[in-house]
Amino acid sequence: MNDVKPHLTRAHLRDLLKHMIRIRRFEDKCAEMYTREKIRGFLHLYDGEEAIAAGVIPLLTTDDRVVGTYREHGHALVRGVSMNSVMAEMYGKAEGCSGGRGGSMHLFSSDANFYGGNAIVGGGLPLAVGLALADKMRTNGGVTSCFFGEGAVAEGEFHESLNLAALWELPVLFVCENNGYAMGTALTRSEAEIDIHKKVESYAIASEVVDGMDVVAVEAAARRALDVIRKTGKPYFLECRTYRLRAHSMFDAQLYRDKDEVETWRKKGPIVRFQGWLEQNGMIHSDEIVAIEAEITAEIDAAVAFAEAGTWEPIEGLTTHVYSPDRQTAPDQIEPSAETVEITYREAIKAGIVDALQRDDRTFLMGEDVGKYGGCYAVSKGMLDQFGPDRVRDTPLSESGFTGAGIGAAIAGMRPIVEVMTVNFSLLALDQILNTAATFRHMSNGQFGVPVAIRMATGAGKQLAAQHSHSLEGWYGHIPGIRVLAPATLEDARGMLATALDDPDPVIIFENVMLYNRSGEMASNAGPVDIDHAVVRRSGTDVSLITYGGSLFKTLDAAEELAQQGIDAEVVDLRSLRPLDMPTILASVAKTHRVVIVDEGWKTGSIAAEIGMQIAEAGFYDLDAPLVRVCSEEVPIPYAKHLEDAAIPQTPKIVAAVKTMLGKG
Repeated sequence: MNDVKPHLTRAHLRDLLKHMIRIRRFEDKCAEMYTREKIRGFLHLYDGEEAIAAGVIPLLTTDDRVVGTYREHGHALVRGVSMNSVMAEMYGKAEGCSGGRGGSMHLFSSDANFYGGNAIVGGGLPLAVGLALADKMRTNGGVTSCFFGEGAVAEGEFHESLNLAALWELPVLFVCENNGYAMGTALTRSEAEIDIHKKVESYAIASEVVDGMDVVAVEAAARRALDVIRKTGKPYFLECRTYRLRAHSMFDAQLYRDKDEVETWRKKGPIVRFQGWLEQNGMIHSDEIVAIEAEITAEIDAAVAFAEAGTWEPIEGLTTHVYSPDRQTAPDQIEPSAETVEITYREAIKAGIVDALQRDDRTFLMGEDVGKYGGCYAVSKGMLDQFGPDRVRDTPLSESGFTGAGIGAAIAGMRPIVEVMTVNFSLLALDQILNTAATFRHMSNGQFGVPVAIRMATGAGKQLAAQHSHSLEGWYGHIPGIRVLAPATLEDARGMLATALDDPDPVIIFENVMLYNRSGEMASNAGPVDIDHAVVRRSGTDVSLITYGGSLFKTLDAAEELAQQGIDAEVVDLRSLRPLDMPTILASVAKTHRVVIVDEGWKTGSIAAEIGMQIAEAGFYDLDAPLVRVCSEEVPIPYAKHLEDAAIPQTPKIVAAVKTMLGKG
């Protein structure tokens, strides 16, 4: 445990100064290499803010976690990420700390418990909450330190994260590096209340303001904060008022602030100030400073040489680390029992969740109204009483915050089931799903995985009108780095979750609202199912009907009706929308030579369009007729029942499409 008061020995003071000079000289070299086009992209330098990283990070233990910003070079260096690997990452070389996949804004190190910078302003805050949640649930005493700029205060994720951290009493040290400018907009022009400290007080979080240009003051405040966190387990907030002496990034012409303002702040910069104080009080001598600078210069020269000599990742490795290579491709198959149970789709999903919670104590369910209410669709009814509030965790209506927290907990080794009430609400969490969950493994060069399962209701048919009737599975199916499932049968509803939770990558499960009340017989010993392959639900020879989710049973009904008219239709249930099982699809096409794709998404840019194009690319010569799609009409889903029914695929539309294709319409 850290002592509350700093011990200002000569050795300690020398270390503080060395940390800051090391950061500054490294950033100076990065700026030089940028002008020489060795470093590209955005480059955000830490000049002027060195006292914050130097004052906070050395106080953390090796088991504590660090979440940086996109201006995180200083954080990484002080945390112990080698300068060689950081410089190589700036160059984009394979020897970089992120294998050249992350660059300046995305430095990662699993060895250093460093969870990267984040190019999305405020995007790291929910992640930090999730990492801290994992530590709290495991009672291991760890602290997560999260760094961000004052611009993040305007983001909803800032407020959502602070609320969750306070509500759940999580061990997070929030460090706001308030440099006065969110890119080119001064805080006074972007916030009605510029005292960030006051905003934090509204969440009942202990907080204080500290001079971010004074490394001793920063360290003293960080010691106090960490002492409180370790004793109480509750969050703490430091607002470090500082100033960046360089532009926002190397692209920035700095036309928004006066040169006199910059020069005024430069004179009270953290290095000038601290070094001057040390020299004035005889705590360091000029020859010591010369020695420090010479040591750092040699380290930087070695880092540049290391980066220059580094290798480029072969093009053949382009898709490495999009998904983990270490996954069970299919669960062990159990012979279905002759004994069956009558069960609904809703009850099958519930059985899968209960089984997951009983099977693995790392698993927990979190989401809106999953506890006391029992879930919007009554899937989790009774689970709170069975497993308690830690394992069945009600969240605020803050989709980005709690989804990001689930992602963070997964990165830390938990197995969260995140329930987003409906697919339209998931758009509020899209940043965390797209920019964090889907990218984390690849950007970190495989150092961190995100084994989270995210469930959400989807589809129309309940007269919920345009804002609650989306079928956006195809949108998520567009994103590499995640798996997208659409269980339609009772067995898949029951068993896909278990396989998803065993997967090392993020999995999104779409549950169609029109299936929750559907009932049938299911083997009493039903368990985990394969999530990689499509299934032929009905064999046929005349036409392939390809579909998924809520449209499956409409399509099966259409196939039966077509059979009565002498047309033998094969029905393929996709089950997985990312990745698609094209071999099963193409095998069906080769057999029937005709295809109708049924998709509740809108036709333009749909998953049906993707399937059709892949068939055209790989199975064109097997086709005896043009591809046909039956999709939702290009309108927001209306409320009136007859209009809603007309807007989405129905059995008669599917039958008509097939007959027209065969010239029997």
